Amino acid sequence: MKVRRAMPARYGLFVLAALWLLVVVPLSAAAAPYAAYVMDARSGKVLHSRNADTRLHPASLTKMMTLYIAFQAVERGEISLDTKVKISRHAASEPPSKLGLKSGQRIAFRYLIRAAAVKSANDAATAIGEALEGSEAAFARRMTRTAKALGMTRTTFKNAHGLTESGHLSTARDMSILGRHVLYDYPEYYNLFSRRSTNAGVREVANTNRRLLAAYRGADGIKTGYTRAAGFNLVASAERGRERIIATVFGGTSTSARNARVAELLDMGFKRAPTRVALQKPRKPAYTPGGAGKTVRVSGITRQSLRPRLRPVADVEDVLATVVAQSVKPAEPTVAAQASTSGVLSADITSALIEAQQTPVEPAVVTQEPGAPNNGLAALTLRPIMRPTDVATAPEGEPVQENEVVTRLSTSGGHQWGVNVGQYNSRYNAERALVTTALAEMATLDGTLRKVVKKPTGFDANFLGMTRDSADLACRRLAARNINCMMVGPS
Repeated sequence: MKVRRAMPARYGLFVLAALWLLVVVPLSAAAAPYAAYVMDARSGKVLHSRNADTRLHPASLTKMMTLYIAFQAVERGEISLDTKVKISRHAASEPPSKLGLKSGQRIAFRYLIRAAAVKSANDAATAIGEALEGSEAAFARRMTRTAKALGMTRTTFKNAHGLTESGHLSTARDMSILGRHVLYDYPEYYNLFSRRSTNAGVREVANTNRRLLAAYRGADGIKTGYTRAAGFNLVASAERGRERIIATVFGGTSTSARNARVAELLDMGFKRAPTRVALQKPRKPAYTPGGAGKTVRVSGITRQSLRPRLRPVADVEDVLATVVAQSVKPAEPTVAAQASTSGVLSADITSALIEAQQTPVEPAVVTQEPGAPNNGLAALTLRPIMRPTDVATAPEGEPVQENEVVTRLSTSGGHQWGVNVGQYNSRYNAERALVTTALAEMATLDGTLRKVVKKPTGFDANFLGMTRDSADLACRRLAARNINCMMVGPS
C-alpha cells in the first residue's frame, strides 16, 4: 500500500522536472538574451564585444548610475553624507533586495549609499533618488540626462533601483562606460564596491558580489544585478599590476555561471591588453542638477567657485616707453583748472562724466638713480604720483573752487529687465537658489542684481538689471542647463 501511494508522487515529480526543463528554462533563456563586453579600462579600448549594443534589462546595474549621481551631488554640495534623509512610504515598500527601512525613518545619506552599493538595496536606491530630486520619476529623468552626457547613447532609466519596467533599458557597452566613469570620476568612493561587508546604519550588510571578489585575483568591483527578465548581470573590474580590465555580462543563467563567464572574459582581457598603456581618463560630464521647473537645492558649502580671469598686463617695456614719451610732453591744462575759470561743470551727469574721462593723466616723474649707468630704460625708476587733493588751491584771499565729484552714473537705461529662476517656500531657499544659479551661469548673470521678492504664494528668486536681449540670452542658457527660467519685464 505504501508503494502504491508513493508512485503517483514520483510521477508528479517527473512531470514537474520535465516541465521545468522543456518550458521554464527555454522561456527564461529567451527572456534574458546574452551580451558581453570587455574593455581596457585605462584607454577605453574594446577588447571583446558580443551583442554589446542590444538594449536589455540592466537590473541592479542601474544602481551604478544612482550612486554616480549621489557621488556627484555630494561633491558639488547638493547634499552632504551626514544629511538625514526621511524615508517615504514609496521607498519603504520597494521589494527585496532591501535594507528594511521603515516609512518615516530618518537615516544618514552615507548609509543609503553603502546599502545601495554593497547590499544592492532597492529601498535605499529609491530613497537616494527622492532625496536628490523629490521623486523617483524626476530622479530617473536626471539619470537619463546624465547617461547621455556620459556617452551612454542607448540607455533610458525609469527608476533608481533597476526592477523591470517598460522602457528601462541599457546595453553591455553603456554599462561598461558607466563602470569606467564610476572608477575614474570618483575614485574616493570606489572602495565601496570591494567591501565584503559594511555598516549600513541599521545593520551590517554583505556584498552581493563577494563570491567573485574572493575567487578572482585582482577583482575589486563593481556591481551585480538580477531579475527574471534580465537574468544574472555583472559589471566587474580587476587590476593586475598596471593593467585594469572591465568586463560586463548580461543574461547569465545563474550566479555561478555568470561569475565563471566574467572570469573568462577578464582573463581574455588581461591576455589581449598591452602591459603599458597611457592612462586616458574619461571626461566628467557637465554638472546639471535638477530638471526643468525644479527647485535647486544646495546643502553645505559650495566646493568649487569660478574665479575671474586676470586682466591682461601690458609688456613692461611698453609701459616704460609710454612713460618716457609722456615725460617730454608739456602738461596740458586739467579739467579742474578749466572749471575754475568757467564756473562749475555742467549739471548734466552724463556730460560731467565725459569731461572727467577727458582729463589728461599727469605725467609720471622719471628719474635716473644716482650713480647708475645711463644704459637706457633699465636704469629708470618710476615714482608714484600724489593723489590730487579734494580742494583746489587758490591765491590767498580768493574763494576756493571745489571740484565736482561724480560718484556714480546711472545705467538703468534699457536695463529694466530680469529673469526669474523659481518660486520658493522661504527666503533662505530662494537666496541659495540665486547663488547656485549665478555660479552655474556667470557668463550672462555676472553683474546682475540678485533680489528675492516676497509674494502671497512664496518667494520669487530674480536676477535684475538686465537688457531684454541679455535676459533672453540668460534664459536660453539656463534652459540648456535644465534650470527653470522666465523673463521679467519692466514693472
